[in-house]
Amino acid sequence: MPPADASTDAGTNSAPRAGSSTEDTLDLRLTDELIALFGDDAPVTVPGPVGGGLLDTPAEWGAVTTSAGVFQLVPVRIERDLPLISRWMNDPAVAAFWELAGPQDVTAAHLRTQLDGDGRSAPCLGVLGGVPMSYWEIYRADLDPLARHYPARPHDTGIHLLVGGVADRGRGLGTTLLRAVADLVLEKRPACARVVAEPDLRNTPSVSAFLAAGFRFSAELDLPDKRAALMVRDRALRNLL
Repeated sequence: MPPADASTDAGTNSAPRAGSSTEDTLDLRLTDELIALFGDDAPVTVPGPVGGGLLDTPAEWGAVTTSAGVFQLVPVRIERDLPLISRWMNDPAVAAFWELAGPQDVTAAHLRTQLDGDGRSAPCLGVLGGVPMSYWEIYRADLDPLARHYPARPHDTGIHLLVGGVADRGRGLGTTLLRAVADLVLEKRPACARVVAEPDLRNTPSVSAFLAAGFRFSAELDLPDKRAALMVRDRALRNLL
């Protein structure tokens, strides 16, 4: 399962409690037979869209204009981006949730797992105004072990975010970019009805940023490595929240 989201920005409101979920029907649930077949940790594999891969090719999504400037997701290249991403991972505020501090080999192994996989997770740099300033993972939540812990639906798309520079945190930038990327996912992935995230409940700035970006709190999840807040941005509510 991908690591927790690092602290992004926004306020210090505590996360909502369980019981406020508004999940409706038509959810995809993994049967006991499927779980036994694939094992406790192996993700479930299903075919992706023809020609677009499992994530409809984030490398081709292009730039979007936000209130903070022109923003684009750029696929990670280890030989180019490893020093920067590893430095971010060694920031104590980031390491507390991503748990990838240490030599560059630690971050490289995490990136290669995704880059050498089948395309269900895409590591990207977030480039704002031409400057790399954040790290993102766009992933198929319905094909991830996360799907065993919530009522997943086909093509649910997950987001992890790390805002790299200290100067970029705590001023609403994470909220702006989360909304922009969630909207970009919904625009470029027509089969996706929901964008989801599972920040650590202890990471109140991250939970608050998702809420401010139009995500709703759906449930508390007991994941193997953390207790998380399941955050959901629905296509149907995209223009209302």
